Amino acid sequence: MENLKKYMSVKNEDPFYHQGAVELLVFNFLLILTILTIWLFKNHRFRFLHETGGAMVYGLIMGLILRYATKPSTFENGTVYECDKLKFGPPTLFVNVTNQVYEYQYKREVSKYNINAHQGNAILQKMTFDPSIFFNVLLPPIIFHAGYSLKKRHFFRNLGSILTYAFLGTAISCIVIGLIMYGFVKAMIHIGQLKGGDFHFTDCLFFGSLMSATDPVTVLAIFHELHVDTDLYTLLFGESVLNDAVAIVLTYSISIYSPKENPNAFDAAAFFQSVGNFLGIFAGSFAMGSSYAVVTALLTKFTKLCEFPMLETGLFFLLSWSAFLSAEAAGLTGIVAVLFCGVTQAHYTYNNLSPDSKMRTKQLFEFMNFLAENVIFCYMGLALFTFQNHIFNALFIFGAFVAIFIARACNIYPLSFILNLGRKQKIPRNFQHMMMFSGLRGAIAFALAIRDTESQPKQMMFTTTLLIVFFTVWVFGGGTTPMLTWLHIRVDVDPDEDLKPETAGERASNMDKNTTKAESAWLFRIWYGFDHKYLKPILTHAGPPLTTTLPEWCNPVARLLTSPRAYGDQLKDDDMDCIVNNDELTVNYEAGAPTPVPAQDQIDSSQAPGKENIHEGDLGLGGYELQLEYTPGQSQLTSLA
Repeated sequence: MENLKKYMSVKNEDPFYHQGAVELLVFNFLLILTILTIWLFKNHRFRFLHETGGAMVYGLIMGLILRYATKPSTFENGTVYECDKLKFGPPTLFVNVTNQVYEYQYKREVSKYNINAHQGNAILQKMTFDPSIFFNVLLPPIIFHAGYSLKKRHFFRNLGSILTYAFLGTAISCIVIGLIMYGFVKAMIHIGQLKGGDFHFTDCLFFGSLMSATDPVTVLAIFHELHVDTDLYTLLFGESVLNDAVAIVLTYSISIYSPKENPNAFDAAAFFQSVGNFLGIFAGSFAMGSSYAVVTALLTKFTKLCEFPMLETGLFFLLSWSAFLSAEAAGLTGIVAVLFCGVTQAHYTYNNLSPDSKMRTKQLFEFMNFLAENVIFCYMGLALFTFQNHIFNALFIFGAFVAIFIARACNIYPLSFILNLGRKQKIPRNFQHMMMFSGLRGAIAFALAIRDTESQPKQMMFTTTLLIVFFTVWVFGGGTTPMLTWLHIRVDVDPDEDLKPETAGERASNMDKNTTKAESAWLFRIWYGFDHKYLKPILTHAGPPLTTTLPEWCNPVARLLTSPRAYGDQLKDDDMDCIVNNDELTVNYEAGAPTPVPAQDQIDSSQAPGKENIHEGDLGLGGYELQLEYTPGQSQLTSLA
């Protein structure tokens, strides 16, 4: 009899293991279909449905099948039993069922509004991901790839505008959406669709913060394929990258905003505490991510890891992942940390890697980004049918659509007007219309919404967010190509056209085109000079030797930290670039013998195609020129205003 009980116990456990395999098989099958569809679309140049939209369609179909074609399990699952003897939730619970002891681990507290999600069809439960999977597994590769593949030359040229849209624009969107949704919530309470104490103003702001996270992955993919105007691409891409980080920290700050008395009343102390938390978490996460990148740069510079590309790539990957985990462990935001880790890794560490590791890291994170992104969009389609606590409220959904369009308009048009007051190269109207049109919602908004679905307001927000993502990806993503044509926006633009050789007259006539007042700020001049003279020589093999930029009493340390490649008499052709590719902030040395050259001789500003020209005003230098001055025995790069 005892053996029979053990057999029945093992038999009852089998479905859980099989369901786990079925879950992985479903996503594997969806990804295979998505890849084949992408190939078909690219082969026929079909741009009206992006790969992410296709992944969502396949997810919807699979979710529909799982919802209505699978039967609930025969064994009891998720039944609630009363236990008056327990006064708290123990981490481990042993339950004696007919003399058979079972071990149960504490997972989390379940709201009374969310019990349905833990009962009934076990397959649907398995298909409902733990939100931690999104933030700890799927989102980090996507965010890191965004920072690692950032085109810094164009990004820093428009840095002032990008920061304005990302920080101030996200705050405007959050407030506008929150205010409009609060009006709709009051209307819902008035007509009896909501109870007075269910939905507070802080909940509306929370919804506004998560809906402020734009994710125009569909539009950007089409921009990249069509080679749309580089400035428009950079503005949109830069805004979306930083906007995600800002929205995540803003959402957390609002979630911990707790007025002492009335939740709908303004509490100055709680407000300033939330602002302080936002600034502290953002700055701490930035420092954490950058620190790990600096450590990686130093390790790859002062070791011989470049002789073992596999070890070098492994170290690069693990230290980058550690930035995310360390930030989370410290109570910061791992997504922000891994974003700035990626930016710093691309700016410094990439230069120290061997050619094999450069290729491997680029391909590795591009591949991980592709898989993670498509898994998330597939799951969005599944979640419409597998998530068992959807709350569809027509008035709330309609209000959300109205709010995001108005908020996007309040973000783009007023800020563009203000920015154009200080820019010589204005942001044209058709660019503004395209940026307004490109305010899609995607992975970040979905991940923030699914993180907490334990209350009725949060369940309503999740359902609404899912529908908004579907609409914007399919309608706006599919309408990108016709919109580009209608707005007469340039396509087939060479992103490096401003790097090609040009005469002095052409350079003078194009000076206004390539620089703006915003990007000529003194702050960026100071940063560029500091980065070029000190950070680059310390963290990479490039830049002027520290013996020429530091005081003489620092020479012992300077000689220790300076790479032999930095000295002019040891420079070779493949060591000339201060930073990789043609889209980095860089100075390119002219190859040649280290013969003394008079100090008054300046470098020839014309360079080979594909080479960065410092006279183009990267990082908003304006007329900030760099000249090479050679002294016998070593070379020195000095900056002249």
